[in-house]
Formats: sequence, C-alpha cells, structure tokens
Amino acid sequence: MALATQHYFDDANHIVFLTGAGVSTASGIPDFRSANGLYTKNKRAEYYLSHRYFATDPDGFYQYCKENLYFPDAKPNVIHQKQAALTRQDRATVITQNIDNLYEEAGAKHLIDFHGNLYHVYCEKCGQTVDWHEYLKSRLHQIDNGPLRPDVVLYDEGIKAADIENSVRAMQEADLVVIVGTSMKVYPFAGLLEYRNPTAPVIAINQQRLSFSFPFTMVQDDAVKYFEELQVGGEA
Repeated sequence: MALATQHYFDDANHIVFLTGAGVSTASGIPDFRSANGLYTKNKRAEYYLSHRYFATDPDGFYQYCKENLYFPDAKPNVIHQKQAALTRQDRATVITQNIDNLYEEAGAKHLIDFHGNLYHVYCEKCGQTVDWHEYLKSRLHQIDNGPLRPDVVLYDEGIKAADIENSVRAMQEADLVVIVGTSMKVYPFAGLLEYRNPTAPVIAINQQRLSFSFPFTMVQDDAVKYFEELQVGGEA
C-alpha cells in the first residue's frame, strides 16, 4: 500500500532531511538518550565527550571513544539508502547529528555532518589527516607524536560556521522538511527549524510523538518500515 505522504516526496525538488540517532539504531548503533542509550547507562557520558575531558585526560577520552562510539562493522540501512538515493538525484540534502559515517557509506551526495564524523581523524599538532584505523591503534600521531582526535563536535565546542551557514541555506530553500529519528531537542541543531521555508510542509517520522509550534504531519512509526515503503525515483 502506498504511503499517505508519498506525494510530498513526489512533488518536492529540495527536500531537507533532519536526522538523528534513531536513523542508525537499525544498523546496530545505540542511541544516546533511550533506556539503553549511552547517556542513560553512564550519567557522566556528556563529560567524557567534552573538550575539557579531552584536554585534561586524553587517555581516558581515547579509551571512552574507542569503547563506546566506534562501530566499524555497522552498515547503512534502508533509511540511509533511500535518503542517499534522493541526494544523488540532486533532490535532497541530509543534515545529520550522527557521527557514524553511514551516510557516506550509503553514497550520500549532499550531506552536512552537523556534529562531525568519527571516521575523519586528524592530528591536533600538525593538522594532518590520519586514517581512522591508525587512530584505533594509538591516540598519538606516528610522525610527530601529536594528539589525534576525531573531527567531531565535543561538548563545549562550537559547530563549524560553514556547516551552520550551509544548513541554514538548505532550510531556506527547502520545499519539504523531513525529520527522522530525532527528538529535535538538542541545540543548535533544533534551531534550524526556525530557518525553514515557511511554505514547506514538515513531516516528522519518529517512534515518540513530537510537538512543534507550527503545523506538521506526525508519522509515529518505525522509520525503517516507512522508508521500506517509500518510493524513490523510478522504483516500483
């Protein structure tokens, strides 16, 4: 049976997907704030993912990242794949809070990693990019012994200006906004909704019901099921 919201996608040329941890749970990556989430299991998780902790206890930060954030065997699921397909048609942009690299693996073309990417690693001393496999072996750069870190936005750090600017521009140009797998409560990401094109329909696909001050269509369902049914391009 065709989705009741399929026509929004068929008619849109500038879709923006705003996505969060719920997109990747089906790929085996735990989220942060659910009953089994990283923050629920460890009340100090936000501190362990802060720049202050990185600077004061680099060894502890490194171990925490390796043990809790990296899932290199995870594969993109149908949500990543369908959204990536729409970006390759130049009909969509994905703005994601996720740092797990699965959109890249799915072949997304127009993608903004709002909080960075765990699999982009660099040396803080010389600035050189380092393969993430090397990072998982050692937190120090083999060339100059400088500290390595993933290019992610830690707590008490700011979002890159270019990512904010590009995200705002995409929201202003959107003719459809689709929220997937996120409660939209984390700022400044949640604030992107303030810049949306006011004429663009907004669809929220989430297990928990969301609430906004503007009209939107709530799809309270499993996003995997939704995207399995969604037709993209010439699909039957």
